[in-house]
Amino acid sequence: MANIQVLTTMFYSHGQMYSQEMREQSFTDWPFREECNCTPEKMAKAGFVHCPSENEPDVACCFFCLIELEGWEPDDDPWSEHVKRSPDCGFITMKKDFTELTVAEFYQMENARFKIYYRKVCHKKMACLRDDIDHTLESLKSQLDDL
Repeated sequence: MANIQVLTTMFYSHGQMYSQEMREQSFTDWPFREECNCTPEKMAKAGFVHCPSENEPDVACCFFCLIELEGWEPDDDPWSEHVKRSPDCGFITMKKDFTELTVAEFYQMENARFKIYYRKVCHKKMACLRDDIDHTLESLKSQLDDL
């Protein structure tokens, strides 16, 4: 369930990430700086926030579609990587700057973002349930074998 709590925190904090400046601030420990295509500024422009883990220091997540990409190379272009892996992302397909959205457009964007979040949470919960079922089945088989 810890993963679900992380997702919930991400959902609410990522709501502030419509601001490119806020996204860029998340890249304080980003391993790629000058003379790279995937600088913090370019990553933020492409909708990414930096969400490193202990084992993966270069994980970036789109605040909108929640796609997580890792294994960045200095020559990788954040915008094209995002488009390639999530072409229907609402951030990518947004036709105007966030500051120019009407209240109705923002509401539609947030509604779409919530659906993506909810789908991801449901998939994670189903995966946990499948793992629990598999573990229970293995345990039952082991007990039957001992009879």
